[in-house]
Order: sequence, then C-alpha cells, then structure tokens
Amino acid sequence: HCGQAAEDPARNELVSRSLESAQQCLVNQDYGTAFVHYLLVLNVAPVLKDVAKESFRFTLFKWAEELDSLGRIQDLFGCYEQAMELFPTDEVIVNSMGEHLFRMGFRDEAAGHFHKALKLRPDFPEAKENFYRVANWLVERWHFLMLNDHGRNHKYQLAIQKAVREGCNTVLDIGTGTGILGMCAKKAGATEVYACELSRTMYELACEVVAANSMEGSIKILHLKSLEMEIPKDIPHRVSLVVTETVDAGLFGEGIIESLIHAWNNLLLPPQDPSSGPSQTGRVIPAGATVFGMAVECQEIRRHHRLCVPEVGGLMLGPVGEIHSPVSCSPDADDNTEPYTTERLSRLPGGYTPLTSPFRVLDIDFNNPQELEGLYSKEVGRLHLGVIKEGVLDALAVWFQLQLDEENSLSTGPQEDTCWEQAIYPIQSPESCMVKPGDELLVEVSCNDAYLRLCLTAVVREGRVFHLDEWDRDAWSSVSSGTPEVELCSALAGLQTDQERPQQAFMLECSEIALLNNTVYHNKFHSAMSRLLRQLRETSHVAEHPVASEVNGHHSPEPFYVLDVSEGFSVLSLIAARLGLLPGGSGEVQAYSSVEKEQHQAILNLVAEANGVPEGRLEFWLSHVEDDSAVLQRPAIEKLWSAIFLDCVEICGLIRQKVVEKATLARSLLEDGGHIFPERIVIYGMLVESETLLQESAVQGRQPTLGFNIAPFINQFTVPVHVFLDLSTLQCRYLSEPVELFTLDLMNAATNYTARELKVRACTSGRVTAIPFWYQIHLDAEESVSTFSPDSHWKQAAVVLQEPLHVTVGDTVRLNVQLLKSSFSISLSVAGPLI
Repeated sequence: HCGQAAEDPARNELVSRSLESAQQCLVNQDYGTAFVHYLLVLNVAPVLKDVAKESFRFTLFKWAEELDSLGRIQDLFGCYEQAMELFPTDEVIVNSMGEHLFRMGFRDEAAGHFHKALKLRPDFPEAKENFYRVANWLVERWHFLMLNDHGRNHKYQLAIQKAVREGCNTVLDIGTGTGILGMCAKKAGATEVYACELSRTMYELACEVVAANSMEGSIKILHLKSLEMEIPKDIPHRVSLVVTETVDAGLFGEGIIESLIHAWNNLLLPPQDPSSGPSQTGRVIPAGATVFGMAVECQEIRRHHRLCVPEVGGLMLGPVGEIHSPVSCSPDADDNTEPYTTERLSRLPGGYTPLTSPFRVLDIDFNNPQELEGLYSKEVGRLHLGVIKEGVLDALAVWFQLQLDEENSLSTGPQEDTCWEQAIYPIQSPESCMVKPGDELLVEVSCNDAYLRLCLTAVVREGRVFHLDEWDRDAWSSVSSGTPEVELCSALAGLQTDQERPQQAFMLECSEIALLNNTVYHNKFHSAMSRLLRQLRETSHVAEHPVASEVNGHHSPEPFYVLDVSEGFSVLSLIAARLGLLPGGSGEVQAYSSVEKEQHQAILNLVAEANGVPEGRLEFWLSHVEDDSAVLQRPAIEKLWSAIFLDCVEICGLIRQKVVEKATLARSLLEDGGHIFPERIVIYGMLVESETLLQESAVQGRQPTLGFNIAPFINQFTVPVHVFLDLSTLQCRYLSEPVELFTLDLMNAATNYTARELKVRACTSGRVTAIPFWYQIHLDAEESVSTFSPDSHWKQAAVVLQEPLHVTVGDTVRLNVQLLKSSFSISLSVAGPLI
C-alpha cells in the first residue's frame, strides 16, 4: 500500500506532462503526437475520460484525416480501434469509424457501426442519415418489391413443394437473401436444407429470420459464396435440389451460370435419367429460361448514353467527337464498361416506341450441365430483325421468361405487372441512326464472360449493309429520307471540323452525359454568369480595378477569378471563361475547374481550344491545392473569388451532404459583389397516394409472407426517403397542389432556418403515403431551373410515410419540415377542414 502511494506522484507527473504535451501538439497541429499523448493519459488515468473526451475526439478526427490523405489506412483503423477500446459507447466515434469504412467500400462493416451508433443514441441525426444511405446499398430496394410480389412468391413455393413431393429431400438455397426459399423447402417436408449467402448483412438477416420462424436447428446457413462450398467441409453430401434466384435483369449478370456449373460438378446429384429415381438425381429450380428482346426508340435512354446537342451555354461541342457512356458491348470495350444497364421501360419519362417485334434471343436449360458449360464457348449467334416502325434506333431492350418447372413460370417483360426491370443495351454508334420499315438489323449474341451480350453490328437498307463501326454517313444519307430527325442527326455528325473522325472516344458516366445534354440548365447559367460579369465590370470601372499586367503594350485588368467545385464532370468553368473573352483575345476571366479525371480534363481542353479560350485561362484547381480535402480556399494569398459554383443537388434527388457548410466557407472567399451559384434552392413537394412507393420501401401488410415471419426483420432496413424517382411516371394520385416546403439561401445565411411548419389543403380524398419533393434551383434573381422537368438530369425523391394518413377533401394537413445537416425529414398530421 505504501509502495502504491509512492508511485502516485510520479504517475500524476506523467499524466500532467503528457496532457500539456498533447495540448501543445494541438496548437502546433501535430495531431499524431497529440493522439499518442492522449492515449497514454487516458490509459494511465481513466478517471480523466469525461474531461478529455471532446479534445480526444477532435484529435482523433484530425489525425484520421491526415492518415487518410497519406493513404495510411491500416494506421487509421488502428487508431479508431484504440479509441473505441477507451470509449466503447461513444456514438460519435463509432459513427465516424463507420464513415471511414463506408468511404473505403466496406459497406457491411460500416452499416454495423452506424447501427451500433443509433442503438447508443437513437436520435443521433448523423448516424441516422448514414444508416439510411448505407441501407440502400446493403438491402437493395428490390428485396422489398420481391417480398411484396405475392404471385412470384407463390409460384416459387408451388415449384418447390412439387419437387419435394417428388423426392427431392435435400435442398441447397444459393443466394438465400432473407431465407424465404430455404424455409419453403423445409415447410414442404425436405429433410435437410442448406443455404448460403455472400453478403454479411443479408446472411445475418437470414439467420434472424430463420430463428424467428423456429427453423434455426433445421436449416444450416453459411456465410459463403456457393463457388467456395465443398463436401464434406460445408455440407455432408450432394443435394437433390438447388433453388436459386441469382438472376438480374440480363439473366446471367448475378453469376447463375458459373454457380450452377459449380453446383452440378460439386454439390448436386447427377441430372435425371430414366433409370434413376428422384432421390438419386439432382435438379434446379428454376429449370430454365427464354430470353426475349426488341429494338426501341427512347429519348430518355438516348440522352443518358450519347451526346445529343451541338452546343450548350455558348460552347460548341462538336470538336470533341464521340462521347459515350460506360455501357457497351462493342469488342473494343474496356474493363470500365458494363454490357447493359437496367430500366423499367414502363416508367421511363417520355415512354418508348418498339421499332421491331419482340424476338427470341436464346433458350437455356439449367438442368443440362453440358449446355451450361458450352454456353461460354458457343459460337456468336446472329439475328436478323425486321424494322416495323420508323424511328431513331436507341437501344435493344431485353427481358426473359423464367421457367420454374413444367407448370410455373415468371416473366420480366415490360408489359407485365412485375418487380423486375429490363436490361438495356444502348446503341453506342458515333452517329444517330434513323431506321424505317423494310430495314433489317443485324444483331450478334454472345455469352463468353458470364454476361449476355447483344451487339447491333449493322443496318441493311435496300440491299446495302451499313456497319456501325465503319459508318458511311454520305452513303447512308443517300438512301435516307429527309425527315427533320435525320437532318438533325446528320447535322450533329457533321459538326466535326475534320472530315476524319477524332481517334479518341471519350467516356462519361450516364448522369454526366444527361447533364451535358441539359441545354436549358447550361443556357440559364450562361445568362446568369453573363449578368454577373457585366455587374462586376461596371463595379470595377467605378473602383478603377487594379492593373495586373500589360498585354501587347496595353494594360490588362486583373481577371475575375471563378471556381467550379462541381462533383464529377462539368463545363460551367469553361462557359465562364468563354464569356470573359475580350476583343483583343485576352481573357478577363481566370477559370478553375475541380475535375480530376484525365478524360474530363482532356474534353475540357478540347472544347476550350475549339471555342477560342486562350491557353491558361482554364486551369485545373486540384493541381494548385496541396490538400484535396480543402478545395475551397483563396485563388491566391491576396485574391478572392468573383464566383464559386457549388454542386448542391445529387443526381438521386437529395441535397448534397454539407452543402450549407460549403456555402458558409464559400461566402467568406468571395470578393465584394461576388456570387455563389446557385444563390438559393427552394424545395417543393406535394401529398400523394402511391402504393408503388410503399411496395418499394417496406414489406407491406400484417399477414406473414407465405406464412413466414419476415417483415419485421427486413423492414429494419426501411429508409424514409426514396431516391432516384421519376415523378412524371410514378403510379400515384395527387392529393394536393405542389407547395413550397423549404428554402435554403446560400448567399444570405441570416434568412435560413432549420425547421418550418406549414399547412397544405387536401384537394382529393385518399391515403397520404408519400411526399415527393424536387427543387427550383435559383442561379440568381432572374434565372432558375427545376429538377422536375422533362430535360432535368436530376431525379426526384420522396419521403415515404411509415403509417399512411387518411385525408378528406378540404382537410388541412400540417407539415413539419426539418433540414439538419442536409438530411431532410417531414412529419405530418391532419389539422381538420380548412375554413
């Protein structure tokens, strides 16, 4: 005891000195050393945890930022693990660890941290928003749609019951998801049921669901990819039935062919033959599939996959040549491309027009191992398709009929009332192609890399073959009718100054191409920026703007500095630079773009050169910034920005995270008379009744799904905000007129608020199930664009209610709208009839 007392003064001295050192290190911004000192202090003297918690958090977060920027990821996570040992119940540290994990692609682990942070503090808004965002990744919305698709579920159940009745007593469910198909097999009387699931989140969910249905002892669930399963390590012997729904809109994209080849070789009993009984042979549900397709014209698909306009915001785009999306089946497509994208054709804004009759692409028998193995080496199939209607050839749309057994099948066709989307193969030719009845399309079909690929190779007209990869524009024009659509396509193709097509083809994301095709947005920005420059010129003449240099013996005024910090590709900085050109050829605007990708920079340089923007008047800002995380800073020590362009709305329809904080910082970097674009965002919304949004957001109803208790578990991943919504084609009833919900002023923070209450009159009786919302983006006092318009590259979003609200015509609905750190929430109640 005396020895312990003697140690105390030395320990106290150590703690005191370490605390002093930690604080001095913070002053010197030496966060790594400060963190080590705090670890020492809090391990030696845990009693100081409450006092030092805030300083320790600050140090941890700063040091983690530094480690992140240096790429020292292992050290970063090591620091967080040490921090969580000291503060295991600190929701802020747990949530921050989740944010780092999510940014690095560890979504399952991130979700676990966000979930833990919410359990520690259920009203923690940052953790709540993070969990909602990651939930969309982990439990994709189609899980809810499929569980709500009673027809699909019942057909799978019937097929499984029939197989078990016929003697398939041992079952493996590949990609079990919620566990529903495995539970169907057990309920049907299978003696042994195994299931595997690769996603940790879905694996844990399936374990919970199976336990809740009292089957945990009779269904063995493995957190494994089926390709990694072995006998007897994972299952004791071969099974007589594999059930799976590892199919995507393009049928093979989830890896079903590879999974079934492996299953037949390693996990399944041999296929049926007349001499063997059902219990000695294996089979698969689904038994097979037939794939169908058709060629379509669709403006919505076109504007997301190819450049459709000759100029935007005063910039000629023709000299760039070919710009296409990362969706391509061409032989020279690189690893960054996908063969198809997915859309629900029935919900595309503007609709679509079939240009051919539906055609059969291929048939596949999942119970024939030799056919599955031969699929990859199968010769390329060639289809000849007759055109039945005149139109622009935009895409090949593909769907399939899934044959579960001899009696039960499912179709994913565009006319079906189904939870499925269709696979879309956009036509990526350098020029638009107008076809007409009598033309013939040549399509190649292959499947050499586990993806089904459809590639339009040529169009036959009047006996002449026009290959898409060697398109002869003049020859095509000579056999084409002179419709306005054809003339526009021809004009676009002829915009290139050289007769030779540029060697390089550029690739942009689909959303970036749609942005580039949004002429209304760019032209309005052109007007607003032009107005700002006029005002700045007038102000600078009055104030005798200082002379910076001499050009050709003449005084050149100090340029106006503009910065575009848009996410992804953007031509706004270039529009500003083009507007600033003076008659003498020198630019009065010094524009900076924050684009990072080499391809993006190459496109901007080409467009700048073609539009007469002098070299050096457009620069890439990140090459001037030492720390990429601090993009918003002065253009130079003694200079300020004349304009800053903020990207405030995500393509999915949400306000970008931290936009308010960015605007605050941006305002402090503006010169007198400078401007933030946009200056203001007004959020509009309306009351709607939409069964579709409910079906896509949670498992509906109080009845069990096929008799199983699943809803309470998967509905933990329900998110209140539905994103990537096309409101113009949403199946819904409007129950009110559009109303202004909220305003965010980026130029004048004094007018902002965090909550607003308003009253909305119900113009129709019904159930309010959701409040879709969109934005009017005010660039300045005169120019604004809506994110809910036919040319918008943004989607809309909706707050979906957990409990629908019944309203009668004339009722007043009271809305409470809150915006906290870019997270948007709405609660509502009926206030009674509006007098």
